[in-house]
Amino acid sequence: MEYDNDRIVKGIYKKELLCWLLFALIHPLADSLGVFPAHYLTWIVLLLINLLLLPLYMSYSRLVVPRFLFNKKIPVFAFVTVLFVLLLHLMTYLLFNLFKPLVNSNPQNYFSYSSSGFARESFWIIVNTLLSVSIAYLRVKLDEKDIVEGLQKENTFYKIRYFRTQLNPHFLFNTLNSIYSLSLNKMEKTPEVVIRLADIMRFLIYECNEDKIPLDKEIEFIRNYIEIEKIRYDADIQFTIEGETEGIMIEPFLFIAFIENGFKHAIDNSFAKPFIYIKLIVSEGQIAINVINNTSLELENQAKKMQGKGLSNSKNVLELLYPDAYELDIIQTEKGDRAESKSRLKNAHERLQRLYPDTHTLDVILSNNTFTVSLILTNTIDKLHHYRR
Repeated sequence: MEYDNDRIVKGIYKKELLCWLLFALIHPLADSLGVFPAHYLTWIVLLLINLLLLPLYMSYSRLVVPRFLFNKKIPVFAFVTVLFVLLLHLMTYLLFNLFKPLVNSNPQNYFSYSSSGFARESFWIIVNTLLSVSIAYLRVKLDEKDIVEGLQKENTFYKIRYFRTQLNPHFLFNTLNSIYSLSLNKMEKTPEVVIRLADIMRFLIYECNEDKIPLDKEIEFIRNYIEIEKIRYDADIQFTIEGETEGIMIEPFLFIAFIENGFKHAIDNSFAKPFIYIKLIVSEGQIAINVINNTSLELENQAKKMQGKGLSNSKNVLELLYPDAYELDIIQTEKGDRAESKSRLKNAHERLQRLYPDTHTLDVILSNNTFTVSLILTNTIDKLHHYRR
């Protein structure tokens, strides 16, 4: 792609190139098969002549048609087209005389510019000129499609930026609340939390603004957040990683809202020790994160909490980045004897068996009021082979 000052000058499109290749073959092939099917040398000569005339047609399609016909300067366009046709006749006449000695005597009449030859070439010049105009129209349509796609990508880019600007303060606000609680209780580990917050701030300021970052950086960010929450709360918190993460690039800030949501539900638990199990699984062409937590809330109240800004924005980002390549499964199970609870538990059990084949983990989920989030990104893993730490 070239640039003329600030204006992008696009190269040739693949579809446009294919049209020009067919354009170069139609005239030579039609006349070769119809007039001198056995004179193969003449086939080559006629193809060569057409290829030498091709730049003229391309210039007409690229310059004359858009400048005059598309701008509705019809009289000027008609005048220039007449001059163009006369130029083509002149060039054809000169090329016929140039290549005429190369062919045998039989097809030489074809290369003589008699009245029949002039009429035949006039027909082909008109046909080729109309084809050139058609290709110019095709290029305009391809340009328009390219512009629309570019605007759609730009719109998506700014939407993602907007949602991220909402996610970052939301996360930072929650983290500062954690530090505030620790400082009120005069916890000895408050300085450690401040250091981890500094690492988080570094990530938010310097790393999070990139389109994609190493997955290891995102994991480091998640670990810092989890360590802060471990200091703040007496909960069973586990974060495990399966698979090879090195060299994988991913959009930043995809997972934290779902992890925050797990802590929010678990810490509201008033009748048992809260637990939050987080597992990140990297496999061929896929990244999955599972967040399981218990809760004391009933399903109706859990559903209300699902409308929070953090989760809502994360869903919007996923829809923009992975419209056809993500699966977000949110499963709520309620321990109880009510008929509707049994029905929900049965439905949840079927979905959870696919996500959590481990029997112990599944038993823990089903024996508590739990809130489970499973996010799977498919065919989205980028490898960075020369990433420098």
